[in-house]
Amino acid sequence: MTEPRHALTTAQQSVVDQPWDARTLVTAGAGAGKTHTLVRRLEALVARQELEAHEILVLTFSRAAVRELRERIENRADAARRVRAQTFDSWATSLLRRAYPDRDWSGTTFDQRIKAATEGIEMGAVEAGEFGAPAHVLIDEVQDLVGVRREMVEVLLDRFQDQSGFTVVGDGAQAVYDFQVTDSDQRARETNYFFDWIRGSFAEDLVEIHLGDNFRARTERARVALPYGPRLRQLAAEREPAEAQAELIHRELRLLLDEAPHFGTLDDVFVLDSLRYFDGTTAILCRDNGQALTLSQTLHEAGVDHRLQRSVRDRPAPAWIAGLLASTDAADVSERRFTELIAGLDPRPDLDASVLARAVRRVAGNRRGGIELAALRLAVAEGRLPDELMPVEQTSLVVSSVHRAKGLEFDRVLVVEPVELRRPKTVAKKRIDYDPAAEARLLYVAMTRPRDDLYRLDRPNTWLVRKDRRLDRWYLGGSRSWARNGIEALGLDVCRAHPPGLRNFAADPVEIQRHLAHEVRPGDAVELSLLHRLPDVDQTPPYAIVHDGRRVGEVSEPFRHVLHLMLGRGGGRTDYNVPGRITGLRLDCVETVAGSHVATESAGLGGSGAWLVPRLSGLGRFDWCDSFDVSNTERLSS
Repeated sequence: MTEPRHALTTAQQSVVDQPWDARTLVTAGAGAGKTHTLVRRLEALVARQELEAHEILVLTFSRAAVRELRERIENRADAARRVRAQTFDSWATSLLRRAYPDRDWSGTTFDQRIKAATEGIEMGAVEAGEFGAPAHVLIDEVQDLVGVRREMVEVLLDRFQDQSGFTVVGDGAQAVYDFQVTDSDQRARETNYFFDWIRGSFAEDLVEIHLGDNFRARTERARVALPYGPRLRQLAAEREPAEAQAELIHRELRLLLDEAPHFGTLDDVFVLDSLRYFDGTTAILCRDNGQALTLSQTLHEAGVDHRLQRSVRDRPAPAWIAGLLASTDAADVSERRFTELIAGLDPRPDLDASVLARAVRRVAGNRRGGIELAALRLAVAEGRLPDELMPVEQTSLVVSSVHRAKGLEFDRVLVVEPVELRRPKTVAKKRIDYDPAAEARLLYVAMTRPRDDLYRLDRPNTWLVRKDRRLDRWYLGGSRSWARNGIEALGLDVCRAHPPGLRNFAADPVEIQRHLAHEVRPGDAVELSLLHRLPDVDQTPPYAIVHDGRRVGEVSEPFRHVLHLMLGRGGGRTDYNVPGRITGLRLDCVETVAGSHVATESAGLGGSGAWLVPRLSGLGRFDWCDSFDVSNTERLSS
């Protein structure tokens, strides 16, 4: 089905009509039709026969942006369907795996891979790749390019400046990822640095176009914060005047939010029903993920279905891939056979089979136009699946931090009331913790997400919900600073080394796979149950993941290490107590993981080398059981 062609504004048409070798900077306000314009830009570049699709490289910050862009492209003409579109992190990882296939990149951090990719670009890794140097680079959300990612993109554009055009798009008013730079002085310098760099580096032939119209907000209430965009883009470069300007903007935005209707409290039956039965989409937007975890727990306890927004770096592989790999012994399949196999899966993927085939071919296609299943399995194992294949649970209610919701839009938005900014008393503390510009931009982004309705919601009580900066993870504390009574679950906390049930607890792996495929739903309650009390030196004992009385997985080694550091309070102690259970967790989704063919054969799952595991989310609570209940273990194992 082809997406309807909306008339373009003069500014949008100017972006679309730029020649392939133009250097174009597009500043786009909130709701300015940016994605629609970019799709038309890509379509024009290919349809005018200026470029082949593979000559265009599209990079953006979030998977949500990649997914939206790819979906818009798929719904339009065929011309641009083979354009490469990836997040910065995904592209950097793919570049490294192609350029240096003998190195193991799985143990490196995102930032380490970005730095290595930057070095690779300088040494010719892009030209040596399958597609060679790009003829045109389109980069979205450049306001969020800070630190090593900014440096990577600058090196990319600089290296190919004599042979490539570019279209870079961003809005300084929506820059909310400066927190990734930990040094406060460096963070201040990063604000709008990329905009200054590109204007200075390409001053002679840079074409700058501003998209100022708003196509998102359909009501006056939804447009109330829009006038603050230009003021946020024009903050002073010096710290003191910038802080004073940002404090004023934040104060005025808070006053505007105070005038918005109060949505009510989450212990009110009418309020909960209005969240359950609203016909459109709703987002509850929080200052940080600690608030989001708290509100999500409250909604689960009230029986309100919703989705807790994932981090932009979470990359779960969809569950249908495990079913596909197990459904045939063939080495490769044609697109027609791929479509037949997809149609026979239970449950089937939501996306159209032809769309899936095109996406899968980008990582597992062969010269005959078919799909090599071994290459698909390897792409799962290495985390190289196209971003638009990452599963997203369809739900009308989303709970999210503002950072994770950036770039998204909803019919109705409930903004958790922000705190009043207060300048720290000491200079030292101010340099580390005080960033009014970031707070003002964050509130602006939250208040510009709705299409129709903007509400305010009371702040949840998060007194005991705290962030462990060393571990980059939220936890549930206590009245004492050293107390630990719960831990946030993250995407890689589940063991992927072997199919669940094969080791460490007695269960039928085949039955576990059936249960995960058919009996588990996103949002279901799960808990962690201690398997034994024999701690190693640098980690806690193993825990089983229990769903509806069944063990369906176990925690990963990194999770056990993190829990060890958290409970030992970083001092290397091994004499601390460990919780017998961790309750209150939820199932985010069921995902495909890939590993050894021997492992699946040993588990009775065939030789596909892929299986299902649960993916966890939520803030777990420690249950300090006094003794280990062996009888309970035997019941759960059966």
